[in-house]
Amino acid sequence: MPLRLLVAFILLAASSGLGLIAYKALNPQPVNAAAPTMVRIFVARAPTPAGTLLKQEDMRERAVAPGEVPRGAVLATEDGRAELQGAMARRFFGAGEIILADDVLRPRDRGFLAAVLRPGLRAVAIGVDANTGAAGLIFPGDFVDVILTQSFGAQEASAGRRMAAETVLAGVRVIAVDQQITQGAPVSAAATGTPSSRVARTVTLEVTPEQAERLALAERLGRLTLALRAIDAPAEGEEPRPTTTVFGADVSPALNRSEPNAAHRMRVIQGSTSGEVVFR
Repeated sequence: MPLRLLVAFILLAASSGLGLIAYKALNPQPVNAAAPTMVRIFVARAPTPAGTLLKQEDMRERAVAPGEVPRGAVLATEDGRAELQGAMARRFFGAGEIILADDVLRPRDRGFLAAVLRPGLRAVAIGVDANTGAAGLIFPGDFVDVILTQSFGAQEASAGRRMAAETVLAGVRVIAVDQQITQGAPVSAAATGTPSSRVARTVTLEVTPEQAERLALAERLGRLTLALRAIDAPAEGEEPRPTTTVFGADVSPALNRSEPNAAHRMRVIQGSTSGEVVFR
């Protein structure tokens, strides 16, 4: 190739490269912006009436863009879940509606118990442990039965009737769990653990004045156990009838056979002397 043509070819290639660079500088290509990080917040899972004590199954998470998060939305974190657990809905929530902090009354807020209680009802707290309190699986808003278990002495009843259990209250609503919650102490996953790992010490029930008296007396008579009811709790004002008394012999027939010749005894007092009469 003649030297003149080679030089011309090199100059042409160089000018083309410079032209392409100048075109890109004057016409920059749009840069693909990174997708914004989504924020997860809590919304109502289903239609929720005002006055409902929120449970975990009443809410779900939704991912929204940062610019679409309304003011007061509760972030879907462990602390946020603890904030809503047991809180009372101030207004009706539609399915999928965002739950705002101002739309709920939390257990630590002043006047929480008074706002939760229905007209004419009372709040009564009872002590529970891992066995009597359903192993920490009872939460505000649940409905429970209260079972009384008591024992009698050998002189008061036969072996088969020395232990007895009966339902003293049926279908009562739990309005608070643990004294710290009702007193207003902060509730966070870091401080108290997850709901499944916490075991309640105190459960506050919503009862009528007559039921409050029965509950106070039952707590003195023996051991109280809470039995969690199904989610289809009785309608307002439709309290189920308490069950009959169950004795030890009803559970274990062996207790009946332990005293095959059990006799009735009567203590007889005559003046300054006393004796026992056995009827066989």
